Amino acid sequence: MKFETRALHGNEARKESHNALRFPEYSGVAFDFAKAEDMELAFTHRKPAHTYSRITNPTVEHFEKKLALLEQGSAAVALSSGMAALTTALLAVLKRGDNLVASKYLFGNTYSLLKNTLTEFGIETRFVDIKECDKIAEAIDGETRLILVETISNPQMVVPDFAKIAALAAEHNLILMVDGTVTTPFLFAAKEFGVHVVIHSTTKFISGGATSVGGIIVDLGTCDWSKCPALGKYHRYGQSAFMARLRMEVHRNFGACMSPQSAYLQTLGLETLVLRVRTSCDNALALAKYLRARPEVRDVTYPGLGESPFHDLAQRQYNGRFGGVLSFELENKKEAFRFINSLRLIRRATNINDNKTLVIHPASTIFADCSPEEKAGMNVSEGLVRLSVGIEHLEDLVSDIGQAFQTQQPDHEINEG
Repeated sequence: MKFETRALHGNEARKESHNALRFPEYSGVAFDFAKAEDMELAFTHRKPAHTYSRITNPTVEHFEKKLALLEQGSAAVALSSGMAALTTALLAVLKRGDNLVASKYLFGNTYSLLKNTLTEFGIETRFVDIKECDKIAEAIDGETRLILVETISNPQMVVPDFAKIAALAAEHNLILMVDGTVTTPFLFAAKEFGVHVVIHSTTKFISGGATSVGGIIVDLGTCDWSKCPALGKYHRYGQSAFMARLRMEVHRNFGACMSPQSAYLQTLGLETLVLRVRTSCDNALALAKYLRARPEVRDVTYPGLGESPFHDLAQRQYNGRFGGVLSFELENKKEAFRFINSLRLIRRATNINDNKTLVIHPASTIFADCSPEEKAGMNVSEGLVRLSVGIEHLEDLVSDIGQAFQTQQPDHEINEG
C-alpha cells in the first residue's frame, strides 16, 4: 500500500468506532472497568486498557498507531507539543552524567532546551557542525549516548548526511534521534537511513494547517536498547524498553499529554498531508528561484537550488523534494523589517508548514534569547528572513513579494530594536 493510501486508510478501527469513516473523538477522562481485578491488571501493565486520558486515550492511540504505520515504526507516543516530545524522549534515555552530540544548527527553542534546561539535569550537550562527520566523531566519548539532528535545520537549511551519521552511531552504539518535522514521513523514510527515533512537531504539516498543537515520538524498532543505561529496570521489556519507560514513567509523570481533540484534528490532517507537502515544496522551490534573481537579495538558502551544497544529498534523502521552508539574506535588520512590514498577503507569524505562507525575522524572534556570538555561530544574521511557504497560488505569492520589495516605508515606521 502506497504512502498516500496508508495515510487515508491505514490502521482503521471500524469495529471500535461503530463503522464510522473517521475514528471518533473520545474526550472523556476516565474509563469504566467491570471488576476491580480488571483495574489491577491494567494498572500493573499486565493487560492493556485505557485507564486515564493523561496516560492513554482511544483517539490519541489511534493517531499514534497511524504515525507509527507511516514511519514503519514499532510504536509511538503522542504529546502536547513538539518540544514536549523532544524533552520527554531525551529524558527517557539520558541520565545525569551523560552527554549527547547535537547539530549546532537547531531550532532556537531546541538549542535553549539543550544548552540551558538539560544542563540543570546534569546532561551535557556537545554542539558540532553536523556537516563535518569528523567533528561528530571527535565529540564522542565514553559517556556519549545519543546524536541529535534535524532533517533540514530551521532556518539555516543545513542537511545532514544520514548514511555517514548512522554509521557513526552504529560504530559507537549511540542512539540516532532525528527531528523530522520539516520533512514529515512522506519525504523522509527515516527507518531506511538508520535512524532509531523520530520526533515530529505535529503542529506543523501533520496538523493539517496549524489546527492544533502536538508532538510525537516514534520508535522505529531499530535500536538495541540494551545498550542504553538510562533504561535500567525497563530492559526486561527488550525491544520495547524505550516505549515502556516513556509510557510507565516519563510521559506519565511529566503529564504533557496530547488532547483527544488535537489527536482527532491531526489524524484528519494526515489525510491531506501529501497534497499539502507537494504544493508547499513546489511553491518553495519556485520562490527560491524568484528570490535568487531579485537584486535586493544577497543570498537564498534552500536545498532545492542547484547551487546549494546540500542539493544532491537532499534529493536522495527526501523523496526528490526539499521542504517548504527557505531563508534569504537582505542587507541588514532595517531592510529585513522594511520587507516584512510591506507584505500584504503573506502573514507575519512564527509557525512553519501552515497552509498559509508565513514570514519572520529569526534573529529577533525564535533566536531572540541567543547572544550575538551564538547567533553568528548558528548562521543567524540580522538580515536573515525566513519564509514558510504555504499552498496559495504561486502567482499571488510572487506578486506580494514583488510589491513588498518595491514599497518604501518611511524610516520612522521601522523599529530598529
